[in-house]
Amino acid sequence: MSGAAGVFDRRDAVDLAAAAIMIGLTFSWGLNGVAAKISYAGFSPIFVSVVRSALAGLVVLLWCRYRGIRLFDSDGTLWPGLLAGLLFGAEFVLIFVGLEFTTVARSALMVNTMPFWVLVGAHFLLGEHMTLRKWAGLAMAFAGVVLVFSDKLSLPGPEAITGDIMSLGAGVLWAATTLVIKKSKLAGTSAEKLLLYQLAVSAVMTLPLLPLAGPALREISPLATGALLFQAVYIVAFTYILWFWLMRRYPAAGLSSFAFLTPAFGVLCGGLLLGEPLSIKIFAALGLIATGLVIVNRPPRRIS
Repeated sequence: MSGAAGVFDRRDAVDLAAAAIMIGLTFSWGLNGVAAKISYAGFSPIFVSVVRSALAGLVVLLWCRYRGIRLFDSDGTLWPGLLAGLLFGAEFVLIFVGLEFTTVARSALMVNTMPFWVLVGAHFLLGEHMTLRKWAGLAMAFAGVVLVFSDKLSLPGPEAITGDIMSLGAGVLWAATTLVIKKSKLAGTSAEKLLLYQLAVSAVMTLPLLPLAGPALREISPLATGALLFQAVYIVAFTYILWFWLMRRYPAAGLSSFAFLTPAFGVLCGGLLLGEPLSIKIFAALGLIATGLVIVNRPPRRIS
């Protein structure tokens, strides 16, 4: 769809269709955590990141060629596209390096502060009004995420603060990427071109880290290879395009608030597929998150 046509498709609030898609996306991203763990048995995390971006980029390029989607027209998106790619790549570098110092649970909490930063940025940069109701809804949803990891948040050591700060920085960069896309001409370009900017730049940024990440190949198996392909083809090449397509049409703060579902779905998928322990807390947390999302995305009352 052209940028001009996209203007007429924009919505003022997250509707039921967008909410249903976001629930599907966040469940997929939670499932991606399981796929990542499986793939790490055969490949190093940095190798997975580089190969995932390269394979996904190839899939998107082939799709664009098949559909006749133009990628190299001069449309004023080069510089914001490179900036979005740098932010996207730096976000994942901070996550990977930060996990060397802190725990997965603490990292997940810090990264998932993203919706708070988007809400503030959207208020000042995008004209999306920040209300007390939205703050309360976000706080309730974040409380659900805290509940998910409440028994895994003990400080693993004094150096953990370094990893926590890096993970928090990753959350800020995630929000910054979203705001750059919404504020610049990227909001009018195709979702495919937008994703390719980020994949290309992040792959180039991550590649130099390969020698520092230990052996790239571990115990390669069909399961680990399949998990890597699942991440590249489905998670990155499909769900990310869908995410960027939604971002062109719906308010940034409302869409970003759904990110709180991802870690909860991740724990749920880990329990169902990997046999990791589950408790009643995960279902209580999902209830808190769902309630918070309803509060954040409830349309304002119209005065007759």
